[in-house]
Amino acid sequence: MAIIEVQNVTKTFGAKVALDHVSLEIPEGKIFGLLGPNGAGKSTLIRIINRITLATEGQILFQGHPITEEAVAHIGYLPEERGLYRKMKVGEQAMYLAQLRGMSAREAAVELKKWFVRFDIADWWNKKVEELSKGMAQKVQFITTVVHRPALMILDEPFSGFDPVNAELIRKEILRLKDEGATIILSTHNMESVEALCENIALINKGRLVVTGGTDDIRRQHGEDNAEIEYTDALMDRKSVVVPRAQADEKLTELIGLGYTINSFKEVIPRMNDIFIKLVTEEEA
Repeated sequence: MAIIEVQNVTKTFGAKVALDHVSLEIPEGKIFGLLGPNGAGKSTLIRIINRITLATEGQILFQGHPITEEAVAHIGYLPEERGLYRKMKVGEQAMYLAQLRGMSAREAAVELKKWFVRFDIADWWNKKVEELSKGMAQKVQFITTVVHRPALMILDEPFSGFDPVNAELIRKEILRLKDEGATIILSTHNMESVEALCENIALINKGRLVVTGGTDDIRRQHGEDNAEIEYTDALMDRKSVVVPRAQADEKLTELIGLGYTINSFKEVIPRMNDIFIKLVTEEEA
């Protein structure tokens, strides 16, 4: 079942077409990668889903119904443009944002303090936001995005500005939230994160949908159909060779004829980064 259905959505700003008849489905309970170069239309689509702006044509369905302001209350949105009120205390800021998302003061305090402990920032509750490092401020914003346990979480470049340790912390939390039933839209340029986290993706370029579907299916569909043979030669050195699958039998026969030991034979699955570059380049051409 799709939690979000984007139906023939077009968005224009004067003569500029930001989205051009885009249709896609975001399955419930999955991590969905929204990919594309800068200026592709990803942020515009996210804003339409959040009803920050409205589509020129087409519509967005949320759980099978046209999305409303009430439905947006069930969405947690972490925008790429970060921002907190610098003069407020950290705890006050988090409480304010949590209550804006419909939590009672008591519920917000309990849940926020759990998250602050989990993210190792409990000692910063009564300090001012302006005293936070960039990474700590982003932890606070991540927490306030997800604390009300929305059915859909939209995370725009959630790893930006984090060191590897804290980026891994965020990755683990995203997976935990998914395991608890949340649907997550991950908008990012980090292809390693896409490969590690996303089960489905959509690639947008110049406002048009280039491809959408299962991550593994897309990698296989747009790969070069190669195979890798790992072998041990006569000098007992371990080596490997990549050949087109159509020539694999011939190469195996050759290696065996030379007396080499075949250690493994496997399909070469291209990296998501290579697929991204290939599809965008083809679209530009």
